[in-house]
Amino acid sequence: MTDLFDHRQVRRAFSRAAHGYDNAAALQREVAARLLESLAYFEDRGGQQGRLPDVVLDVGCGPGHAAATMQQRWPKARVIALDLALPMLHEARGNFAASRRWLDFSRRPQPVCADARALPLRDASVDVLFSNLCLQWVEDLPAVFAGFRRVLKPDGLLLLSTFGPDTLFELRSAFAEADEAPHVSLFPSIGQFGDALIAAGFRDPVLDRDEFTIGHPDLGGLMRELRTLGATNAMRDRRRSLTGRARFARAAQAYESFRGADGQLPATWEVLYAHAWGPPPGAPIRVGGVDEVRVPVSSIRVRPRP
Repeated sequence: MTDLFDHRQVRRAFSRAAHGYDNAAALQREVAARLLESLAYFEDRGGQQGRLPDVVLDVGCGPGHAAATMQQRWPKARVIALDLALPMLHEARGNFAASRRWLDFSRRPQPVCADARALPLRDASVDVLFSNLCLQWVEDLPAVFAGFRRVLKPDGLLLLSTFGPDTLFELRSAFAEADEAPHVSLFPSIGQFGDALIAAGFRDPVLDRDEFTIGHPDLGGLMRELRTLGATNAMRDRRRSLTGRARFARAAQAYESFRGADGQLPATWEVLYAHAWGPPPGAPIRVGGVDEVRVPVSSIRVRPRP
């Protein structure tokens, strides 16, 4: 199977964007805030006494604000801030240090540089797995969700957000008028997102969606913001050369048909949310249409010879 995305390009783009990311990430912070509201589900599931997590994992943590918020909420938990781009983790470490007024030094989130597709954690070791706007850079959701399910404890909480297929449809349409090369990454539908969760065996998945529209004065302003966010085209079959002036001018002209009464060019962001629960041990994972079940060798009884 050929990867849809060039993951080295994803790492490079977010590494370059790390220093200025916070200045352009208003949407990402808003989505994170809405996703963080669902942390209460974990405590509520423990009944009147509530319950507190021992290990919290933030996959695709970026500059670490959500990880810091979760550490503040659960000071005794071990919070792991994981990201593919090492410069993002340098920014996160600086933000954790700046929060020393309310984060004890021994209980700051722990930065880990790793790929969401290969989590370097033990099986059933995580109580809460949180991932905000990271999964749109992963083409094989069932495989990633199988990895999430592997590290999540039974009855652990999974909280996710990603971009849906209507994201930047105006930009996609405008560049389609300029050439045939893909300029906007493909994003999963809410149905694909839910199907992948179910195939991985997660229990009681609940999905929701939001749509945000952000105005820009011109196409150049939108493209600069996307580069600042690291949200550049990372598809493997993308055009590798620079977009020429003629092609860019054709795209800009096509984008004008979307200009609103406020004089701004709209950029739509469709956001999908999901929360689900870790299944009990032995629940099947569907891989390639076949249910796979892991059975510990210790549980297999050996009949003694007569």
